[in-house]
Amino acid sequence: MMHEPEKSDPSTVAAKPANNSDGLEAEPVERREGAEGNTNKDRMHRTLSRASMSSGLERVRERAKAEKKEKFTALLHHVDVDLLRAAFSWLKRDAAPGVDGMTWRQYEQNLEGKLVDLHARLHRGAYRAQPSRRKFIPKADGRERPLGIASLEDKIVQRAVVEVFNAIYEQDFLGFSYGFRPKRGQHDALDALAVGITQTPVNWIVDLDVRAFFDTVSHDWLIRFLEHRIADPRMIRLIRKWLKAGVMDDGEWSSSEAGTPQGAVVSPTLANVYLHYTFDLWAERWRHHEARGNVIYVRYADDIVAGFEHESDALRFLAELRERLEKFALSLHPDKTRLIEFGRHAAGDRKKRGLGKPETFNFLGFTHICGRSRRGLFLLHRKTRRDRMRVKLHALKAELKRRMHEPIPKQGRWLAQVVRGYFAYHAVPTNYARLAAFRFHVTELWRQTLRRRSQKDWTTWDRISRLEAAYLPLPRILHPWPDARFIVKHPRWEPGARIAPAGICAGGAQQ
Repeated sequence: MMHEPEKSDPSTVAAKPANNSDGLEAEPVERREGAEGNTNKDRMHRTLSRASMSSGLERVRERAKAEKKEKFTALLHHVDVDLLRAAFSWLKRDAAPGVDGMTWRQYEQNLEGKLVDLHARLHRGAYRAQPSRRKFIPKADGRERPLGIASLEDKIVQRAVVEVFNAIYEQDFLGFSYGFRPKRGQHDALDALAVGITQTPVNWIVDLDVRAFFDTVSHDWLIRFLEHRIADPRMIRLIRKWLKAGVMDDGEWSSSEAGTPQGAVVSPTLANVYLHYTFDLWAERWRHHEARGNVIYVRYADDIVAGFEHESDALRFLAELRERLEKFALSLHPDKTRLIEFGRHAAGDRKKRGLGKPETFNFLGFTHICGRSRRGLFLLHRKTRRDRMRVKLHALKAELKRRMHEPIPKQGRWLAQVVRGYFAYHAVPTNYARLAAFRFHVTELWRQTLRRRSQKDWTTWDRISRLEAAYLPLPRILHPWPDARFIVKHPRWEPGARIAPAGICAGGAQQ
């Protein structure tokens, strides 16, 4: 059951506060869309969406939206067999197995019986979380990132719990949080950042790096944050089981006193909850009550970029943020956290002081550069990170070696998929040269692979050029300009808006 809320007018839409800047008239920020009528739909959809909610979760969502301080005392009953079935269908079919060795295809056999048994164990308290299997993947800087691969049943239950949590926390999370949330992706965060930098008076960028965030999250603080909204002790016990399950590394079990395993289905949602209370709410208040100029934020999980109009604001923000994070067992990486001069006036201001070009910063796989358009106006350039491209090509070279003796048409079709997938993410405006470079390097790796198939194979550039033209897609820009897509997703139609719809990004990026 849930506490009885006070009666409220459902037609009332709460407007978010605007960002006052230097006493100027505040520009209203983007308005939340109204709820769509899907309360009669009980069937779960394959992909995550508002329409995938059961009627019970829809009521939870409406209650969470209406009562911001509501604590939900009965949530586990929403994790029924239907939701577990939907959670299973949302998992990746070819994902690596955990310590149980169970794959998606194997679990699919007699699925209904297994889900009924899982549901029964879950609700009578007999469900036991298994330790995560540790796996290391290479990072762009040459180091390795540890991942925790959960067992299949843990993935199913975690995915179902994420759906329940989304019904509550999507009403609480702020607009500048983009990571691992429904209907929000990396390009939404990139658009918000680009629009914020180009259409807001931003002259300084703070590129924040939280040191080993997923390894240092305090379990005690995380549970305290969850209990602001989750008062169902069975749900809290589930979270504790996953946090304390530990890690299995080469047959050796080790306990986990802090952190959440990267790669676990529930970890991104728990990370968002943790950062919502440690960073988002504090940063939003700081912007409205402490900053003297304009401020923008964009956060994707633990990757955070903040923009400031005044250097003094940026310096105070950094100093106070360090103190803030220390209270919650977090810290900023001293080498990777940087304050740089960046924005439409950065190049001119630095030239007057006899300094070089503005520094660049990286965010979500792109290097952001202060550039100029053909008309000489400020234009934010986004280029694929060179180190990320090298890692991708290195992995591609190893896979080509494994596929060396496959028929050429089969190799070509596979490489076409790789290139199309790469372009699907990286084909943003101002990045054409890096797309062409990637295609060129793929072609060269293919030529080297074909020549190694036999001592008598002398694949010439003429032949590989014909193969390239036959199989590899040409580089072309697939994504629209950030402001164009941002306007479509966040229309600023309020009658009181101080500027035309084309200037919406400041409020949107701040939201």
